[in-house]
Amino acid sequence: MRELIVTIRRRFSCLLTPVSCLLLLGFLAVNPSGASARSNAQPSGPVNLPQLELQGGRRLLYEGSVYSEREVKGKRRFWGRVLDVVAGEPDYRALVAPYSVVTDSQNRIIVTDPGASGIHIFDFAQHKYKFISRGKDVDGLVSPQCVAVDDSDNIYVTDSYSGKIFFFDAGGKFRRVIGSIKGEGFFKRATGIAVDSQTQRIYVTDTLRNQIWVLDMQGAILQKIGRPGASEGQFNFPTELRLDGRDLLVVDAMNFRVQVLDRSGKFEYAVGHIGEGSGYMFRPKGIGRDSEGHLYVVEGLTGLVQVFDREGQLLYNFGQKGTGFGEFKLPTGLFIDHSDRVFVVDSYNRRIQVFQYFGLAKNDHH
Repeated sequence: MRELIVTIRRRFSCLLTPVSCLLLLGFLAVNPSGASARSNAQPSGPVNLPQLELQGGRRLLYEGSVYSEREVKGKRRFWGRVLDVVAGEPDYRALVAPYSVVTDSQNRIIVTDPGASGIHIFDFAQHKYKFISRGKDVDGLVSPQCVAVDDSDNIYVTDSYSGKIFFFDAGGKFRRVIGSIKGEGFFKRATGIAVDSQTQRIYVTDTLRNQIWVLDMQGAILQKIGRPGASEGQFNFPTELRLDGRDLLVVDAMNFRVQVLDRSGKFEYAVGHIGEGSGYMFRPKGIGRDSEGHLYVVEGLTGLVQVFDREGQLLYNFGQKGTGFGEFKLPTGLFIDHSDRVFVVDSYNRRIQVFQYFGLAKNDHH
């Protein structure tokens, strides 16, 4: 993931309760000239990255940021640079207003972008980039919201505007729409989505109905989970979803909490309550779990990522408002892959920031 490193500026900040924080200040200022130049930045030479030292020898390391197609293509060769001087640089497609992120088995980074009405696929291993869009026809992709992949790397995207789910194969080819009835979307506002390949189930939040719908792979409704309210198992504008083991994690946005259910919809526990500052939630967004079962919650208002244990106790948080690396402006989506890489959608800064978490088991080998 070192090839993802694009821009490293300013300091990496964190707030820790109750664990301690050690900030290593060595860094390389690749392109300090501002947002317009950041998308053209290229890594040069070794980079000493800051890291967060956590309790018990755990670590969180900033890896880099992804802004555009250019980072995937890498440095241009000599004659390519000569051509750039004569004819101008290629017009690389960049993130506009990214919202949700996921990775697949090929380590491709898949990002929804409502601002561009499409989906970006960054394949760093193959140095390839693809942008998926559909014209605004009867089943056009208007406002792609959240994204999930199945075991075959097929891509599922909710469209919050049309109330539909768009299904693409692993190559990004459009296959069909789920929830389109005579051109009209079945869902009032389809937001979060998760796919269980083993049981062939699709989970989707209908935010305006305050429910989670469980579908089969053809889109038939199998179950409805929850109803409006603030009690256990009830929702007030549910948004993001994440499947982890036997658990279904749900951002219950206007109840200012994350609910953890089993896959049948039975309530297990909840984390969070309204407030501003460390440990509180006001605008919870993306969620995920690392290999040690710690729950990560993006707080859109303060620009923090808060990390809780299974008992709901705050372990630590990282980030703050800003434009430097490790800082966020209106962050939204979050995804943690099987290698404990943490991807955070830094929406207003038009980038994906990548971190590497080292738990106890991994640190034993480092």
